[in-house]
Amino acid sequence: MSIRLKLTMWYSTLLAVTLLIFGVSIYLFVNYNTYRDVKSQIQEQLGRLQIVSTVDFFNGGLNLNLSNRFEGNNVYVQVASYTNGYLDQSDNLKRADLQLPVPDLNKEIKQGYVPLRVDKYQFLAYQMPLKLKKSNETVGVLQVAYYTSPLDNYMKNLRTILFFSSLAVIVIAFTIGLFIARQALRPVKNVIQAVTQIKNGSNLSVRIEREGPNDEMGRLTDTLNGMLERIETTYNELDDAYKAQRRFVSDASHELRTPLTTIRGNIELLERMWLPSLEAAQARIEGKHGDADKAMGSLITESNVVLTREAMMDVAAEAKRMSGLVNDLLSLARADAGYEMEKHEELLLPLVEDVARRAQLLPRTAEWRIGDLSPIEGVTVFAHADFLRQLLFIFVENAFKYTPAGYVELRALKSGNQAGIVIKDTGIGMNSDEIPHIFERFYRADVSRGKTSGTGLGLSIAKWIIDEHSGSIEVSTREGEGTTFIVWLPLTFLDKSNQV
Repeated sequence: MSIRLKLTMWYSTLLAVTLLIFGVSIYLFVNYNTYRDVKSQIQEQLGRLQIVSTVDFFNGGLNLNLSNRFEGNNVYVQVASYTNGYLDQSDNLKRADLQLPVPDLNKEIKQGYVPLRVDKYQFLAYQMPLKLKKSNETVGVLQVAYYTSPLDNYMKNLRTILFFSSLAVIVIAFTIGLFIARQALRPVKNVIQAVTQIKNGSNLSVRIEREGPNDEMGRLTDTLNGMLERIETTYNELDDAYKAQRRFVSDASHELRTPLTTIRGNIELLERMWLPSLEAAQARIEGKHGDADKAMGSLITESNVVLTREAMMDVAAEAKRMSGLVNDLLSLARADAGYEMEKHEELLLPLVEDVARRAQLLPRTAEWRIGDLSPIEGVTVFAHADFLRQLLFIFVENAFKYTPAGYVELRALKSGNQAGIVIKDTGIGMNSDEIPHIFERFYRADVSRGKTSGTGLGLSIAKWIIDEHSGSIEVSTREGEGTTFIVWLPLTFLDKSNQV
């Protein structure tokens, strides 16, 4: 429920309660004053009535002193005897040819006001039982009644008027309240629109339109505009720094590739040139190892040659590792720069088979298994072939790296219009809580940190390649039992056997 509707509902509820209290108060006040006048007339009439004697009452000679009767057209008097059934009425009651209901003698007759109804006429009557002084026996009843039908109709109409007028006021107030609330909360609507525009776009220069006086909403608008200005300034500074960082990584990667390539080339050249001599020196050292006294000088010289060979091999290994790191950084720099791959329709099966063949040559201690690849036979994907090979090699190399024993398996799946490439290993696995973080840059799971070498960039690059191919990645793992990655890629063609 919106604030506008809540405010209107609260206001309308408060108004309804106020009108209810006010209407009930008015009704009770009018009702009390109206029937108080009626009762005063009845009491005045009672004061003027005189019953002649008890003897006359028993003999049927009960006589109302009509000369003292209160002359009111709406006041009626009736006296009834329970001993002989005698009934005496005032002249106006006789002319109206009406008889007030006589209470049953078998029931207790209480003195006081009671409502009476005769046909369609309403009366308010004061009943007084007539009793003998000696025996306290009830021998008759005196009834002084006031005709209240007009008053009852008046009170009924008053209730109707109060109800419908209050209802009309509430409806009108609710409608006006909605309008007033909308006008009062218009600055909030402007705030929501501006924030939504910023959230859905990248333009932080949007500001909230300032309307109305310098009230709370106006000050809130000014505060939010100031906050947005600071956010824009900070964002622009961070964006400039991030762009400078991306340029630095990209430029540094490009600059480092050339000297690393030169170093690796020269090391490989030296290894080819010196390899025969180094191997011969190694053989002589092994033969003279037990005769140190005869050829100490020669042994030291040849040992230096062997150490030189080992140093060259270390340099070559580190240069290779640095080349891989630079290539990874260059790939991430391309991703940050919004590099768009040039993709074409590629047959998926030959590409996967090529990766499977070349993976056999990777350094590993686990068994390499190639599973069923037939599900992707005859289908194509819209892809960049080199990057797709790089993607699969990243997962395969990771599997070999974290699987000291057991096996690594590559197989294929197909589900609907997607193809799945499964890379499964029986390695060290990882905690399931770490899965959301493994594609972050430089992140390495705790179970592998310190045990295996790596930079933590491979899966970040893999995630970028998957996103560029509109694919998805599925991960299932258990610590100590292995990990399974499934790379899902959308297909551009399904073989005819699966077409409907």
